[in-house]
Amino acid sequence: MKQLFLSLATIVMLFACNNKPSQEEAIEAAKQEAVDSVNAVNEIKQHTIDSMKTVKNIREHSAPATVNHSNSGNDNSAPAATTATTTTEKKKGWSHTAKGAVVGAGTGAVTGAILNKNDRLKGAAIGTVLGAGAGAGIGAIVDHEKKKKEAKKQ
Repeated sequence: MKQLFLSLATIVMLFACNNKPSQEEAIEAAKQEAVDSVNAVNEIKQHTIDSMKTVKNIREHSAPATVNHSNSGNDNSAPAATTATTTTEKKKGWSHTAKGAVVGAGTGAVTGAILNKNDRLKGAAIGTVLGAGAGAGIGAIVDHEKKKKEAKKQ
């Protein structure tokens, strides 16, 4: 009877000490992390799109400026003419910084996943961060040069 209890206690202890998650659970957790990161990126993209639409609506619904011209010196002259001036603004797209960050993040993710054969998700995450940083840096340099050229034209 003692041996039976000792054997049962040993078996229970061995199963209780096995805290390692199974390989399937680890794979599912990695898949869930990937899905969560993609969802987070999509939320950021949607927020950016919503912000851009809000700015577009504000620009479309703002009233054009009016300028009043009057002839001074002649009291008998015709009433002052009112002219409305509208400026056609160039439609703004993404800045070079934003484009660089997105392109760099995508390129970095693919490159990181290819280079890190042991843990592709980790490689993709690191590549995404590094690529986005490098792309944003290069895009910022291009934006800065473009602003310099526009300032020289004026």
